[in-house]
Amino acid sequence: MGFRYLPTTESDRKEMLEAIGVSGIDELFAEIPETIRMRGDLEIPKALSEPELHRYFNRLAGKNLDFDKVVSFLGAGMYEHHIPAVVSHLLSRGEFYTAYTPYQPEISQGELQAMFEFQSMICELTGMEVANSSMYDGATALAEAAGLACAATRRKKVLVSRSVHPEARAVLRTYLRGMGFFLEEIPYVQEGPDSGRTSLDDCTSRVDETTAAVILQSPNFFGIIEDGEAFARLIHDKGGLMIALVNPITLGLLKPPGAWGADLVVGEAQPLGIPVSFGGPSCGFFAARQEHLRRLPGRIVGQTVDRDGKRGFVLTLQAREQHIRREKATSNICSNQALNALAAAIYLSAMGRQGMVEVGRLNVQKAHYARQKLSAVPGVESRFAAPFFNEFVLKLPKPVEEVSRSLLKEGILPGYDLGRDYPELSDHLLVAVTEVRTKEEIDHFVTALEGLV
Repeated sequence: MGFRYLPTTESDRKEMLEAIGVSGIDELFAEIPETIRMRGDLEIPKALSEPELHRYFNRLAGKNLDFDKVVSFLGAGMYEHHIPAVVSHLLSRGEFYTAYTPYQPEISQGELQAMFEFQSMICELTGMEVANSSMYDGATALAEAAGLACAATRRKKVLVSRSVHPEARAVLRTYLRGMGFFLEEIPYVQEGPDSGRTSLDDCTSRVDETTAAVILQSPNFFGIIEDGEAFARLIHDKGGLMIALVNPITLGLLKPPGAWGADLVVGEAQPLGIPVSFGGPSCGFFAARQEHLRRLPGRIVGQTVDRDGKRGFVLTLQAREQHIRREKATSNICSNQALNALAAAIYLSAMGRQGMVEVGRLNVQKAHYARQKLSAVPGVESRFAAPFFNEFVLKLPKPVEEVSRSLLKEGILPGYDLGRDYPELSDHLLVAVTEVRTKEEIDHFVTALEGLV
């Protein structure tokens, strides 16, 4: 046999040809005129043996930079965190790795229970009462939350902070336009002790009885911790809903959105045991207050008992367009990210309550040390004054692209160029510091930056 994945042998071919009564492969094409048959070989690379193929792709992969080759201070929505070994070990088990849709609960109890546990832990983290079993990613979860708010309030205007992730705002804009709703952006404060935070004064002037929801990200795209309670009171006074977009890693330390007045809480579960690989994979979570349960998009796993009284799990409240008439469905999102949600559930189980507190504290301490050291470099300034979690903004004396290119040669991926999304923040760098960064790596970043500026 010449090829590992092509198991048909010469004797197999001979037996099949004899069974259909032809003497060879050419006879199968006898009806095709000779003049239009291709002669010669296709202009494609020659076949490789398995060892040759491995070497070829390993050489290609070697041209890519990854976190084993560079020290990364890049965040902006995707973060490098420590992933306990148990996550990949359990995730690769066949009953999870190959599972997709648990429509037959009698043979899907393991996966259904895992999703139920994911929902339960998301509720505990966010301080909410119900959650679904995940969404495609944080951006689509946010867009679905805005749609839910418009449907629940029967209003058409949504206010979103300009400090919400730019890509999430782009997805939100596309969704709402298609549904006939309107989106307005609230600016962030440029100067003063609240710089970097969403402008409460501007939001106050825009909120009225036609506003379905206010959307706030905390920590926001600049890493700044927002005053969510003030915005929640504001929108609730007008009969609208408060939507919070959060990083789950922060919830071991910060007050959960449910405690400061959020009605819907969404976010990206990638920091919870899911690796960064070319910007993914990702997994969105969606939690809400009990009153919005029947409007939740996606899948919801419920706990029940069988006829013998034994605990069991089922898909429940199936108001997806796969199950009922499309025009009656809560959402056209039909699937979820079950395997990634399972990774998040395993991560949360392994970390536990105290582990989430400790990892959050490490993020805060290391990020504040890094900002203190980096902003002391001559010519480098800390841009915003409001409190932050594990990301912060620096103003550089040189273009970010030039600095990034030079630091990359030193093995440092310094952060995100904010000028790509915020013209007023050209020459500003968004730096992320997580628990995996060491003091030595941060100090090396400081020294390398000093040498450049």
